[in-house]
Amino acid sequence: MINWATISLFDFAGYVSEELRKRGMETILVGGACATIYSKNRYQSYDLDYITYDDMKNVRNALKDMEFIEKQKYFQHENCPWFIEFVSPPVAVGNEPIREFNTIKTSLGTIKLLRAVDSVKDRLAAYYHWGDQQGLKQAINICQEQDVNIAEVRRWSAQEDQQEKFKIFIKELKKKLSEDGRKKD
Repeated sequence: MINWATISLFDFAGYVSEELRKRGMETILVGGACATIYSKNRYQSYDLDYITYDDMKNVRNALKDMEFIEKQKYFQHENCPWFIEFVSPPVAVGNEPIREFNTIKTSLGTIKLLRAVDSVKDRLAAYYHWGDQQGLKQAINICQEQDVNIAEVRRWSAQEDQQEKFKIFIKELKKKLSEDGRKKD
């Protein structure tokens, strides 16, 4: 029996992903929830952003069967602090399509989600294109907890024509890692 009032975002994502998979629907977790998972809760999202290529009518029916209530553009379970949104495909960060994903097992199911490096790029995209300082902080939070391929982030940043903001990211990341007693090239 799930305690909806105390379920963690991590387990909630596992439950939702697994239940939809059992109903024949593939979902990919993107957005802030990935940042929460990869940053080990240094950043806390309150929603699960999923992308699916399945018909949303089928998704709505499945969530209704799972006792989720649709409210405007999101779904919520009674007494649960987390909610679910579906964003339009394709899966991409900035102008780059994503074709490789990670899977993580939870006590309630398996989550298919962005890889840590793509989650960093996703958070940086908000910083690069909209000046979102929270996005910058979230990208750094992920790097503090995960072994992220910075050369890949540099390549992508150049592709997005964001070399100057990438330099700011690296400066801030090195500062945080130094405070943590770690180094990053």
